[in-house]
Amino acid sequence: MPQTFESVWKDLKKGPMGPLYLLAGDEPFYIDQLTDFFEENALPPGARDFNQFVLYGKDVTIGTLLSHAKRFPMLSDRQLVLVKEAQDIQGLDAKDNSRFLEDYILNPLPSTTLVLSFKTSVDERKSWVKAFDKKGIYVSSKKMYDSRLPDWIAGYCHDKGVKISPKALQMVTEFIGNDLKRISNELEKIILNLKADESIQAETVERYVGISREFNNFELQKAIIQRDIVRSNLIVNHFSKNPKDNPIQPTLIILYNFFSKLLLVHAASDKSERALASSLGVNPYFVKDYLLASRNYPLDKAAQVIGLLRQADAASKGVDVGSVSEETILKDLVFKILH
Repeated sequence: MPQTFESVWKDLKKGPMGPLYLLAGDEPFYIDQLTDFFEENALPPGARDFNQFVLYGKDVTIGTLLSHAKRFPMLSDRQLVLVKEAQDIQGLDAKDNSRFLEDYILNPLPSTTLVLSFKTSVDERKSWVKAFDKKGIYVSSKKMYDSRLPDWIAGYCHDKGVKISPKALQMVTEFIGNDLKRISNELEKIILNLKADESIQAETVERYVGISREFNNFELQKAIIQRDIVRSNLIVNHFSKNPKDNPIQPTLIILYNFFSKLLLVHAASDKSERALASSLGVNPYFVKDYLLASRNYPLDKAAQVIGLLRQADAASKGVDVGSVSEETILKDLVFKILH
């Protein structure tokens, strides 16, 4: 079975490294972290010149890959053969090449650490992949579910010794999306500019991530929750004047996620803040927004909003409506939600 990033990361920190590693999946953040670790830690600096080979898939054939892997280290007890973007290895899918690779995987040279780093998923039915899973370490890096993002961001900040407020956490989650690489880059930029013992607040995110203080999806959602028609239209009009900075899809996703969870609130038998926070998978700080929304949007209206959001999503993709501007779609959507 594929192993998780966390377990392999922990083992690598302890050492020693094994002879075979396959890194693949649709979440490049973890793949990049492991790849960088191998490049920086597999060998001491003095042994790298003759024993560390960092290759790129488009420049490599199975033959050249295996010739590197089968050589013995020079003046060292180990060598590293690291192939980045291994999905581009020439002839990887050819039957004979796959068999040659599989043969090596089943009988690897103990003094070689071979790392194949893919930026895509691999076909786990292929025999050479099964061989990696059997004889080496296979890490499958899967895209993170949106529901896990807040905990991941909070954990990332904790590891950096920085606190993040609930509102700032929600803003990072909703406005950056589930691109872990971008999230980590933005958090690093924020942390770099913090003063000693300063925590990440909503104002900090606004300042360094480039989110408008007054006109953003967070504020639009808040205005819709409160059924504030004037404020909602003010934000939508601002979006229409800055369409490149405010595409409709992120807005639809944020609102859809909120109203989907609102349906769960209506269905919940226990509507205490603690129980709702657990069932919704949100910080207790935000439960009050859902409770307010549940009063302003009864079950039938919340269900109607879900339908309106689906229609808007289809319209934004040109389904059954022809050419309609995002501005028109969003204005029509917000009007129907609030009336």
